[in-house]
Amino acid sequence: MEAVPVRHRLPLASALLVWALVVLGGCSVAPLPELKPSVPETWRNAPAGVAPPSADLHGWWQALGDPELDALIDRALQSNLDVAQAAERMRAARLLNRHARDPYLPSLHGRTNDVIDPDTTASYFVVGFDALWELPLFGAWQSAKRISQGQLDGADAALRGAQVSLVAEVSRRWIELRSAQQQARLLSAIVDAQQEKLRLLKVREQLRLVAPSDVARSQAELLHAQAALTEPQQTINSSVQQLAVLLGQPEPDPEWLQPGAQPHLGDWKLTTAPADMLRARPEIASAEADVLRAAGELGMSRAEIYPHIGLGASIQWSANIASNYRVHTGEAIFSYGPVIDVPLFDWGQRVAAAHAKDHELRAAVYAYRQAVLQGVAEAETAMGDLEQLRGREEASQQASDSLQTSVTALRKRAELNLGSNLDIQEGLIEGHRAELDLVGAVAARDLAYVALYKALGGAPMPNPPLPRSDD
Repeated sequence: MEAVPVRHRLPLASALLVWALVVLGGCSVAPLPELKPSVPETWRNAPAGVAPPSADLHGWWQALGDPELDALIDRALQSNLDVAQAAERMRAARLLNRHARDPYLPSLHGRTNDVIDPDTTASYFVVGFDALWELPLFGAWQSAKRISQGQLDGADAALRGAQVSLVAEVSRRWIELRSAQQQARLLSAIVDAQQEKLRLLKVREQLRLVAPSDVARSQAELLHAQAALTEPQQTINSSVQQLAVLLGQPEPDPEWLQPGAQPHLGDWKLTTAPADMLRARPEIASAEADVLRAAGELGMSRAEIYPHIGLGASIQWSANIASNYRVHTGEAIFSYGPVIDVPLFDWGQRVAAAHAKDHELRAAVYAYRQAVLQGVAEAETAMGDLEQLRGREEASQQASDSLQTSVTALRKRAELNLGSNLDIQEGLIEGHRAELDLVGAVAARDLAYVALYKALGGAPMPNPPLPRSDD
């Protein structure tokens, strides 16, 4: 029987080796937990008949109808320092992710050494190269990628979270600024009307037509109105300063201190309740990235239990550099073969580390579920607030309109000598107070609108441009 040539056996051996490496490489890979965010199909606090369409959070703040706010948000997304930091960390994670599996690719190192014989008769200068290829067995290949991808996803979620917070904070500060400016205007008008009312009452007191207590009460009302002016002024000062910080500049723009129109949703109503928007919420995306990273770390800890197997090679040259003579050997030493590191006994540290990582993965899954529940709760609360505040704004608008009609009637009666200027001042005071209530109602509804879209993960979509890097 004729023997089979050796060259015919090599492909079979190679195939078996490849098959064994593939099997070992896939061992100990922790399965990813199935993450299904339990978002509601319909919202409990949404208006009746609202359906959940696909999410689109791009430019949601434009519903406030303020071009100055639109321009501020565009500037802030490019110049805010928190966003810039998050963008740099995301770029760093992206670079590292490209090289996540490089430790399991062949590597080459050059090194030198100075070796002295014990009898000091010779001293050798050694130069050489070492090559090593650690095989990514027992799930290390996939686990390394999971860890890196989880870190990248986490950095991306952090960037998106910074953008979401920035857009919401700029919107909130701008709403508070413009609302405070309107409040300051109305309070100043109330002060003027109170001063005129006090003057008229003093005249009547001299004519013994009113009691001194009425004058004292009017004086107290005037002082109260003057004291109330400090609150909107404080809000104005703090808002412009915080807007400067959000835009990454040391001083506020002078134009911000000039009173302007209050942002106003107007007739906007919640006609859609996009429950799937919650999947874009940065906190949920970050929790999902933590699950992926924890699964990768579990796989790596399991791989550490088993031997590390690799292939190595080395080539070295040496030269005798003793001080009394010099000899160059001109010869090289070459070696190659398998590199095996077998954990024999470590008091169970590696097994305990694997069990600990398993618990950390479970904790990450629980954190993900908690993030989803928190997102649902915040969205439901903001949605309910928005719907309730719409009714408050409508009622405040009707009250303000009614009092404006009353002031018009009082002016007409005064022209016909059927009323007095004192009645007009009292009507003006009541009308301005109603306008103050309306300004507060509009601001509260605007802020509830901002809170809703922040709860839903609102930020520019899709893929807003990153801040420019200095490099």
